[in-house]
Amino acid sequence: MQMALPRPVADYLAAHHVMTLATQGAEGPWAAAVFYASDGCSLVFLSAPGSRHCRNLAQDARCAATIQEDYCDWAQIKGIQLQGRVRELEGEEEIRAQQLYAEKFPVVGPLANVPQALVKALARVRWFRLVPERVYFIDNSRGFGHRDEIALAQE
Repeated sequence: MQMALPRPVADYLAAHHVMTLATQGAEGPWAAAVFYASDGCSLVFLSAPGSRHCRNLAQDARCAATIQEDYCDWAQIKGIQLQGRVRELEGEEEIRAQQLYAEKFPVVGPLANVPQALVKALARVRWFRLVPERVYFIDNSRGFGHRDEIALAQE
């Protein structure tokens, strides 16, 4: 079981929406921006199985990700760096991921309320969970390059 994230890290994850997911595959390294919802220490996201990052993850589940804003003042930089593994979700885990995602992004909530074009797109995606193995919280307001490693219990 994973430990709870420290409040500043959990708040940061809740307040942001996009992670840059870095993967490695036969075509080399790749990075893709994906919307996420946090679930404790892990992040859930959806993506098309034919996308380059999903093809890469099907071959090697290891990945890295960052979450940050586009700052213009280095002293304000805050963000998350992490490494972990991604797995596709099924059954109850997939349903939970969909619920968490709909809470954060109401546009993908109950299908009766979702625009038809989005319903079609959602039918072609799969749900994934990024389970971090190492997490760092960067906070330059505490000094240039300040980075704290967040302790995670092993699952």
